[in-house]
Amino acid sequence: QVQLVESGGGLVQAGGSLRLSCAASGRTFSSGVMGWFRQAPGKERELVAQISSGGYTDYPDSVKGRFTIGIDNAKNTVNLQMDSLKPEDTAVYYCAAGPSWAQYHIWGQGTQVTVSS
Repeated sequence: QVQLVESGGGLVQAGGSLRLSCAASGRTFSSGVMGWFRQAPGKERELVAQISSGGYTDYPDSVKGRFTIGIDNAKNTVNLQMDSLKPEDTAVYYCAAGPSWAQYHIWGQGTQVTVSS
């Protein structure tokens, strides 16, 4: 059974950085895709970064140039480096896995990120 567990959330001031980590048990990153999503109160869940097993990455314009997704195969984690954080980045961040883009079916429990102004 595949499980995803996020860590690294917290409170940070605007302009600061956080690094989220997603530990995967029962799964490697040799196939499929991994993604990070977020959901703010009253808003729909949105994609913030995704990466394929081949290393191809994809970001929406709202985080491009500020967020970086990467895979650490030695630790079996997928990480999200978030720089130049803004108050509008405040949300619960979720890690997800799937066979291809837009087919995520395994989700972590989420980690809270709060950016103060």
